Amino acid sequence: MIGSMQKTPTLPFFRVRLLPAALVAAACLAACAGEKSGQSGTAAATTVVMADVSAVEWRDTIEALGTARSNESVTLTAKVSETVRKVAFDSGDVVRAGDVIVDLSSGAQLAGLEEARAAYQEAERQLARGQELARSKIISESQLDTQRSTRDAAKARMDVVRAQLADRVITAPFDGILGLRRVSPGSLVTPGTAIATLDDISVIKLDFNVPERYLAVLSKGQDIVARSETYPDREFTGSVTSVDSRVDPVTRSLTVRAELPNPDRLLRPGMLLSVRLFQGARQAIVVPEIAVLQVGTDAFVYRVSPDRTATRVRVELGSRRRGEVEIVSGLAAGDTIVTEGAVKLRDGASVTSATESPAVAG
Repeated sequence: MIGSMQKTPTLPFFRVRLLPAALVAAACLAACAGEKSGQSGTAAATTVVMADVSAVEWRDTIEALGTARSNESVTLTAKVSETVRKVAFDSGDVVRAGDVIVDLSSGAQLAGLEEARAAYQEAERQLARGQELARSKIISESQLDTQRSTRDAAKARMDVVRAQLADRVITAPFDGILGLRRVSPGSLVTPGTAIATLDDISVIKLDFNVPERYLAVLSKGQDIVARSETYPDREFTGSVTSVDSRVDPVTRSLTVRAELPNPDRLLRPGMLLSVRLFQGARQAIVVPEIAVLQVGTDAFVYRVSPDRTATRVRVELGSRRRGEVEIVSGLAAGDTIVTEGAVKLRDGASVTSATESPAVAG
């Protein structure tokens, strides 16, 4: 009985534990195999946005930073030591060429001009009498020449005093906008004393440096676009007017000067501007940057075949501009690529178009 009692519970115990576990494992394996088989046989196409690639007009750009300068600029100063009699402007005034800026005291010069004018008029009268007497042979030609010289000297003296008076009236040499006023009535000014700055900013000269490797593609008349942080939504267009004749031996760069029309006087001398200089137009294959997948140093796009299969293609990138990149090699005009949804794809995946996207254009 003891041996019978030991054998009876052992066999049924293992049967109850092992049989259900084996059945469960077999069922799971069968289900997984069936699921994989169903997925490979009925995989749905991935919905993406596609576009046809075409050659478009492309202009390479050179980017740089430049400093704005006035079209004309001068610091108004006095030529003589004198007291300011009248200030005829205020800071920030817009003036025309010839407008009076400052009057200096000129009492002594006015008196000297009257004296010189009287001497000149007397010399004129003496010369007229001498000419009458010379015709009658009363005086000699040498005496007449002396009177003529006296008249000319008196006229020269009067011109000198007039020039001295002109030095005491400071005028604007060209149209422009005045800076801060630095003198007041009664101030004593001397040669070199700054009275105010005058800038013609109707046109802005923009100087910027570019590396010497671009020397061969620089030329007068090239278009530029400049932007300032002061006006983030505004672009200022202009053109290159000159290229410096020398390359800086330290920086290996050369200075390019462009001119920007500034009728609204938004730009001011000294402002820092970012510059894009455009080279000549050429034909290039261009795609949206979002269509390019970067894997390390390699770039790829998905090209779609006529049977709607996406193939990952390695491409070589060229120049960039906002939202677009040039494809140097790897694609040809007429190819269809995935422009949106490429991150969801794998090589050889089936795709379907979400929308009818227009051809890629620059």
